[in-house]
Amino acid sequence: MAHHSFFLSLLILSLAATQGTLAVEYAVNDNTGNSGGGNRFRNEIGVDYSLQTLSSATGFIWRTFQQNNPAERKNVQKVTLFIENGDGVAFAINNEIHVNANYLGNYSGDVKTEFTGVLYHEMTHIWQWNGNGQAPGGLIEGIADFVRLKANYIPSHWVKPGQGGRWDQGYDVTARFLDYCNSLRNGFVAELNKKMRTGYSANYFVELLGKTVDQLWSDYKAKYGN
Repeated sequence: MAHHSFFLSLLILSLAATQGTLAVEYAVNDNTGNSGGGNRFRNEIGVDYSLQTLSSATGFIWRTFQQNNPAERKNVQKVTLFIENGDGVAFAINNEIHVNANYLGNYSGDVKTEFTGVLYHEMTHIWQWNGNGQAPGGLIEGIADFVRLKANYIPSHWVKPGQGGRWDQGYDVTARFLDYCNSLRNGFVAELNKKMRTGYSANYFVELLGKTVDQLWSDYKAKYGN
């Protein structure tokens, strides 16, 4: 096993997937050594599945954001996934996705499905526009979880529709709210993301749906009896 881990730590396995006219390269780097989480990753998930999921997540995100040509997308040529022994669940930075093997090792449910959902969330951060740094963090996380929701990789502990304290609370709360907004105008999240390419304004909700975001949140809560 030590030899296997050493081999994986040196060999970065890559997959070039052509989506439209833009080729994106994907790589997986397993830095877990002989940890329990690392062993579970290799035994129950694996590098090949990870590469396939990185590619399929990208295609799904482009379709969800209605980005049909490279000019509408970020210019990302390579995404590297790092499996490492750390804290938390995962994070994305500088076209890299870092997943905590300890989280995978301790996960009590279907770890492969959870891993897939985490990758869809983090890959959304790679591709989404963030309002040039001006958008609320809760909205950014909510859009990433909205993509996970539409891909049908949500865990059982998520809040139910209508729950939550604020529209920009983030993650599952905001994802559920955005799903409601998207039901009012199909493609709303895609259009919101396009607007956030250069900046952010709460008035985007008014422009797209004819109501302020606070009005929409009140309507959403009322729909589910909250």
